Amino acid sequence: MTKVPKFWKKAKTYLSKKDKTLSNLIKIYSSPSEIILTTRKDIFYSLCKSIIGQQISVTAANSVFLKFKKKCKNNINAKVVSKLHFSQLKNCGLSRQKVIGIKNLARQIINKNFNPKLIAKMSDEDAIIYLSNLKQIGRWSAEMILLFTYNRPNIWPVQDIGLLRAISKNYKKSYLPPEKFVSELKERFSPYCSVATWYLWRSIDPEPIQY
Repeated sequence: MTKVPKFWKKAKTYLSKKDKTLSNLIKIYSSPSEIILTTRKDIFYSLCKSIIGQQISVTAANSVFLKFKKKCKNNINAKVVSKLHFSQLKNCGLSRQKVIGIKNLARQIINKNFNPKLIAKMSDEDAIIYLSNLKQIGRWSAEMILLFTYNRPNIWPVQDIGLLRAISKNYKKSYLPPEKFVSELKERFSPYCSVATWYLWRSIDPEPIQY
């Protein structure tokens, strides 16, 4: 894990001035031992975790990922995964499509058809499109990678159920919150939507999310 993103403190000040609700959340969840957004700087690890976590509960995802990690002998990288048989990965609790996605990812990294180093020079939208070319990686997964692995400051993942639930809860909106209102919040929170997302997540889940 790395240190706090450089923009974090400035973002908290900015968002606190922009929005009373978010200001209260920042006060509640800020302390000397504050849990903040961290990153592994390991895109293969993070992409595998993202694929595993799709369409299942956090508890189930953690259970499957621990089995996957054990199968990799705590060394999750493309070469290790490429040597595992389809059945070995499936026995971790992975669906057929998720195994295909993870195996394809490993192959593309080894063959250098997918080059994570290019992402650093891309805009958010170009990076999302590039990541979405991978099997089992859609817009949501790509946004999680930009937020957690690359610490991009202005990610607003409107497909994320947790974010939408948090918006409904904190702004007294029905679920799903109106698209227009969600768009208004994005405009209000930019250029620090990632930080706003983090504190909204914290308001509904005491367990911080990591990828």
